[in-house]
Amino acid sequence: MEEEKFTLLRRFQYSSEAIIYQGKLESQGIEVYLRDNNIVDSNPLYSNAVGGVKMFVKTEDFDKANEILGDVSLYAVDDDNQPLKCPECGAEQVEMETSIDGVKSFFQVAILGAFAQFFSKYKYKCQNCKFEFD
Repeated sequence: MEEEKFTLLRRFQYSSEAIIYQGKLESQGIEVYLRDNNIVDSNPLYSNAVGGVKMFVKTEDFDKANEILGDVSLYAVDDDNQPLKCPECGAEQVEMETSIDGVKSFFQVAILGAFAQFFSKYKYKCQNCKFEFD
């Protein structure tokens, strides 16, 4: 019996994101394997340390999976489902990110741990020019 080979398809900061995309791929008949999701679920602050939640698919399904996920917008959209544009460079490659700025936010994350997500501030960050905005 030949050993199946898996290829890294995407990385996600949180397992909830990965599970959404996993459902999309599995609904199309593609087998998905997630790695490091339990570590990230136990403490979301570990996500950067382990490189996020990794999504693997069979090597033979890689191109099809990429095509399927290519149809799903990986970037932020407005209320009319139109891509957000960076006010600095005009690129449509904008992602929403949590930000920890200042000592107060740092201690909230350190002390509250998993509950810190309720106190987190969110900003948009352009993946093209790295400009951050509200």
